[in-house]
Amino acid sequence: MRADHHKRGGAPIGTLTGMDPWQAELILNLRLWCEGPNGQTQVWDSFTTALPDDAAQKEFHAFAQLIQLIGSRCRRPLIRHDLNCDCVGSDEGIFAHFVATASEGHLADAALMATLLMSAAEAESAAILAARVGTTARKMSGNTAVAPQASLPKNVVRLH
Repeated sequence: MRADHHKRGGAPIGTLTGMDPWQAELILNLRLWCEGPNGQTQVWDSFTTALPDDAAQKEFHAFAQLIQLIGSRCRRPLIRHDLNCDCVGSDEGIFAHFVATASEGHLADAALMATLLMSAAEAESAAILAARVGTTARKMSGNTAVAPQASLPKNVVRLH
């Protein structure tokens, strides 16, 4: 875990191993992207490995646009954990949930979530890009299911 995990946005809220594989890969790609050119090359490689050449280039560009849009409009620096850290920070969790919500077709909700990371002026544009990025991330991981049903643990009690 990074030394600044106590900063706003870095508080651990989960683990990569506890997430859907496509969301964990999305967070890892975000981390790699933020590492600079070498990391961005690794992200490119993941796109070209999983997608046909023409689609890889287009979808990689959409991913880059989304990260650039969020990064250039964020309210404060986006906090992320180290590449080798299993923790998911709150900023990373918001990003993954934002992309998942958008790719499930809930663009208004996704735009609202985007405002947790960035200014409201571009939130709708970010949600539209996130829908595309999420759909691609699901394809790349082999998970094309849009809304997996989570089962409730047996120790959850419903009062009303």
